Amino acid sequence: MEKKWDGSTRASAFQVPAWMIQFADQKQEFNKRPTKIGRRSLSRSISQSSTDSYSSAASYTDSSDDETSPRDKQQKNSKGSSDFCVKNIKQAEFGRREIEIAEQEMPALMALRKRAQGEKPLAGAKIVGCTHITAQTAVLMETLGALGAQCRWAACNIYSTLNEVAAALAESGFPVFAWKGESEDDFWWCIDRCVNVEGWQPNMILDDGGDLTHWIYKKYPNMFKKIKGIVEESVTGVHRLYQLSKAGKLCVPAMNVNDSVTKQKFDNLYCCRESILDGLKRTTDMMFGGKQVVVCGYGEVGKGCCAALKAMGSIVYVTEIDPICALQACMDGFRLVKLNEVIRQVDIVITCTGNKNVVTREHLDRMKNSCIVCNMGHSNTEIDVASLRTPELTWERVRSQVDHVIWPDGKRIVLLAEGRLLNLSCSTVPTFVLSITATTQALALIELYNAPEGRYKQDVYLLPKKMDEYVASLHLPTFDAHLTELTDEQAKYLGLNKNGPFKPNYYRY
Repeated sequence: MEKKWDGSTRASAFQVPAWMIQFADQKQEFNKRPTKIGRRSLSRSISQSSTDSYSSAASYTDSSDDETSPRDKQQKNSKGSSDFCVKNIKQAEFGRREIEIAEQEMPALMALRKRAQGEKPLAGAKIVGCTHITAQTAVLMETLGALGAQCRWAACNIYSTLNEVAAALAESGFPVFAWKGESEDDFWWCIDRCVNVEGWQPNMILDDGGDLTHWIYKKYPNMFKKIKGIVEESVTGVHRLYQLSKAGKLCVPAMNVNDSVTKQKFDNLYCCRESILDGLKRTTDMMFGGKQVVVCGYGEVGKGCCAALKAMGSIVYVTEIDPICALQACMDGFRLVKLNEVIRQVDIVITCTGNKNVVTREHLDRMKNSCIVCNMGHSNTEIDVASLRTPELTWERVRSQVDHVIWPDGKRIVLLAEGRLLNLSCSTVPTFVLSITATTQALALIELYNAPEGRYKQDVYLLPKKMDEYVASLHLPTFDAHLTELTDEQAKYLGLNKNGPFKPNYYRY
């Protein structure tokens, strides 16, 4: 006869296995720092040299690639030109395919190319650029070329260049000087090769971070005075331009694209909302649910990061210096703290301020074992990585763009991209959002280049509101979106032109 289930009997008869008792006793030890003896067995198998020496930019090149520096190679494209320096020109075909894919997700830029190609609004423009060199940037560069401009380009980040895309651009005839894993010396050499060309005087600058502008200003002052306009897209670069302007040293007009509505609200917010998770997943394979995260800065980038992590179930703290942004964070449901208050307990630290020394050596010393540290701001100065390059600390390369930095007691932190921009160094960003930024940059270049003398003085300007609205309107057909039109009566009542601009310059979206 089958016995009936007796919950009480079974429950009382159940004996806890010894291994469960052991686990219960030991689970509190789980998060403790590994000892020095056990450290190597816990880490991935790596070479002795990478364990005992500091990681370097060169270590981030793919192991299958030729380790010879591109500066030491003699390369020519199919047309016989050698006016470029990329990792491997033979990768051009693969890069071309990536560019063709990106074109499908950049409708506004392709529409601008088609509409303005006949007029050649950039005919005679000689643009020197320093941006991330990705498939999306390639679409922008080829659009500028189609509109009549001559371009020379370097990378603004030593880790974000897609080698195959750089090769495709070089094959197409663009003088490109960039490869993934440049050293600091390579970085400045590439910029100088773009600028210092016999018989070629740039008249426009497209910059991301201000390094190119700073280089020309310092090393080639006479060349700088002949520039017609500067377009800058990062908070760091814009800050540098305002400093020059305030000191009376900015002798050319500049367009602040970073603070345009289309850049702030779409690239900074929506792009980072998606790419922060992508970058962290690709580098650490971690799960976000229940993790404690501190996000330093609650501007548009910080807002995007916080929204994504909160949606994944993370416990998110925010640090801020601006009371308005701080109040926004509180109203959005995030706890506002000082970094010192939570640094010992958080699992992830993300900086996105554009400032320097946001995370100092003191903070790094106090972090828990296996804390992940990364940066989503443009500049690599937010995390004090230089302070970690000391004899008592050991660097282990785990995989491309991922380092363990190990303290003498065995504690380790996980540092991503050596403190440089996480999403473009370790993953990719949504092409559609970059279409918005790239179209804004192209229009800003056209505006500055064609502006009649006297329209723009030697100062920093925001993108005209009408141009912001035009960029947005070019992207609406992708969503089969239909704008409502004002009637004459409604336009008169609001005091607006039926075709815009629809908001005053002081309006905050």
